[in-house]
Amino acid sequence: MWTPATRRQHNRESLRYETDLTDREWNLIAPMMPAAAKTGRPRGWPLREIMNAIFYVMRGGIGWRLLPSDFPPRSTVFRWFCRFRDDCLFEKINHQLLMQDRQRCGREASPTASVIDSQTVKTCESGGPRGYDAGKKIKGRKRHALVDTDGRALVLFPHPANIQDRGKPPVKAALRG
Repeated sequence: MWTPATRRQHNRESLRYETDLTDREWNLIAPMMPAAAKTGRPRGWPLREIMNAIFYVMRGGIGWRLLPSDFPPRSTVFRWFCRFRDDCLFEKINHQLLMQDRQRCGREASPTASVIDSQTVKTCESGGPRGYDAGKKIKGRKRHALVDTDGRALVLFPHPANIQDRGKPPVKAALRG
């Protein structure tokens, strides 16, 4: 519940953009960032600014070309985004924050039970996986979500809509990887 104390604690008015990381948020994820290379060209932009730009694009749902000019160049931001995605950095950050939040609530860091569910959604974009769910008569994607018993996301996985929910859940393959 929002109280005057929690509103002050989570106030983002002093930030340049609402998607920018606060010092407290940055201190949580900074240890997971890749270390600077000992050889080669030094970094031209701090990783915090790169993450601020990535969060701006993701939260706004905008194209990389629409990134404001006070962020690092879009090619630099996109290259780092691809590296973070390929290195599974976002999943590592989510896992770390999930464990810290569970401990904050007085629970074990690792969940012992989880819930899996799927949802089929219509899509009109041509990119990404897409199929036809005959049971629901929907052409689009199916989202599988594995959450702990409090609803914290453990694994989120998109599939073409023609994947069946019966039998082995398709998320199981994602958990092994």
